Amino acid sequence: MPAVTAETTALPRVFASVGARDRMVRSITTAPQGHEGEGFPVRRAFYGVSLADLDPFIHMDQMGEINYAPYEPKGTPWHPHRGFETVTYMIDGTFLHQDSHGGGGVIQNGATQWMTAGRGILHIETPPEDLVIRGGLFHGIQLWVNLPSKSKMIAPAYQNLEGQDVKLLSSEDGGALIRLIAGDLGEHRGPGSTHTPIVMAHVTLAPEAQMTLPWNTNYNALAYVLAGSGAAGIEAHSVRTGQLAVFVDGDAITLRGGNTEALDVLLLGGQPIGEPVAAYGPFVMNTKAELQQAFEDFQRGLLGTIPEDGIQPFRGR
Repeated sequence: MPAVTAETTALPRVFASVGARDRMVRSITTAPQGHEGEGFPVRRAFYGVSLADLDPFIHMDQMGEINYAPYEPKGTPWHPHRGFETVTYMIDGTFLHQDSHGGGGVIQNGATQWMTAGRGILHIETPPEDLVIRGGLFHGIQLWVNLPSKSKMIAPAYQNLEGQDVKLLSSEDGGALIRLIAGDLGEHRGPGSTHTPIVMAHVTLAPEAQMTLPWNTNYNALAYVLAGSGAAGIEAHSVRTGQLAVFVDGDAITLRGGNTEALDVLLLGGQPIGEPVAAYGPFVMNTKAELQQAFEDFQRGLLGTIPEDGIQPFRGR
């Protein structure tokens, strides 16, 4: 769990105003486990959920949580993207990032990397040499946020948010801690700058703690359980690690920690784009013709080139 290094802002009666209408849970799905890149374990958080319920989100992997033995950590080689934004949130551990448009750095212990692929970019994410050699704890999220058709070919961009940059909020009784990474919760705003209007927040509830957050009625609402167990929605549906709850209708969301253990949740919401989605591999476009063009442009080197000083995965042996 990332350390809390900034002053916590108390939210007096944080939660939805009197008369708010709680969203109900429409579905709960369980993420299957698989492997990504050169073999790091992931949970496919959105598996089995319709694009209509996810819009504007496309894909999300929970990387780990895993305690690697020496020489076990793995990353991804250089690869292209077009048509969306990638968000990497490192809860524990360290990733190195570099892209073909000059972005990059170290993502670790609560930091978030926001990369706008736009018309095209190459990038790499890989654990540093010292982590590969010694092993250690690794836990993070990779999220894909769609761009509307008018923005799919914008210039690539990069922003890095350190752990201390997030907006820290708490419930009045201290039972809930909210790390607001992007978007608005009531009168509070996270630091992330997004082309598609969204909310992204990491919420931790102590055992039996309950909170009700205000929620934009124009946004969808998703709660993915990173760890622990508890309940989601006014109906108190049981949820546990690796499960995704989809909420519908209303202007508030209720979550509760478990009877004996904490509930650690990634809350996501966004304004649906409502456009056709054509996605394959590293590209998210609107039509098959645009996908084909993306592959052709990549093969012609139009999405960027690996820098001369480009980092590479460290394998060690």
